[in-house]
This record gives sequence, C-alpha cells and structure tokens, in this order.
Amino acid sequence: MLAAIGEPNLLQNRSFLSLPTASADPNAEWRMNMEWYLMVLRKYAEFNGRARRKEYWMYTLVTLIICVVLYGGGFAAFFSGQRAVGGTLIGLYVLYALATFIPSLACAVRRLHDTNKSGWWILISLVPILGGIWVIVLLAIDSDPGVNQYGPNPKLLPSAVTG
Repeated sequence: MLAAIGEPNLLQNRSFLSLPTASADPNAEWRMNMEWYLMVLRKYAEFNGRARRKEYWMYTLVTLIICVVLYGGGFAAFFSGQRAVGGTLIGLYVLYALATFIPSLACAVRRLHDTNKSGWWILISLVPILGGIWVIVLLAIDSDPGVNQYGPNPKLLPSAVTG
C-alpha cells in the first residue's frame, strides 16, 4: 500500500526483529503499526498458518479505533440533530464491520494456531462470559516455540512481516 504512493515498503528487506526507530523517521512506528493492520487485510480469508500476537493485537486495535470513531461519531451526530450525517456514519460502520468480519475471524484462527490450538476454539466465545474471557486469554498467550502442526513460528521468519 505504501509503495503505491511512491514510498518504499518499510518492511521490505527488514529483519523481523529489528523494528524501526523513532530517530530515523518520526512516522516510522505509526507506519509499522499500519503495516500490521494491512497485512491482515491482504490475507483476507487465509485461515492456514500462524499469526503473531503483535499482528493480531495491532489489527484489533486499529479496527476497534475505526469502529469507535464511526459508530460513536454516527451516534453523536444522529442525536445532535444531524440525522443524515449520523445515518451515513452508522452505515459506514456497518459496511466496515461486514467487510472486516472474515479477516478478523481468519486472523483470530491463525493466532490460535500460533498457540498450537485449533481454530475451532474460537467457538468457545459463544459460552456466556467465561467463553469470551477464555478466548482473550488464548489470544494473549505467547506463541508455541518452534514449529508446530500449523507451521513455523512467525517470530523466527524474517519475511513474516511482509505477508
């Protein structure tokens, strides 16, 4: 995406463990975080393989921010009398939520694979209260070290960031 606007991909030829520093470019960290988000969207319906914690949580954070801005802005505009703007923002929220449902599910399944759990564990979230808490715990625990049945550890792959 960044290469399309004339800038080189920040993650090209970059070791997975060497993150950009703020001294090199003040926007490098922000761009790096957006690259994690865009990587999930590029893997739109890829349920195979593994996803690092950072990949999952950066995607989740950006998605949450976008949803809160669209829904909150729509709600505020709707009830402050600007019903057309509010309705438009709520409509954009619904479209965004529908468009990102499959990538969100795929990233969560790949994250579960990284902890050596089947993607079907995502269904435990349907159990009221405790199921959701358990899925959050599973998504937050560290990777299974080395190779597991779902592939190599993405922390050890230099090309894992470029998707």
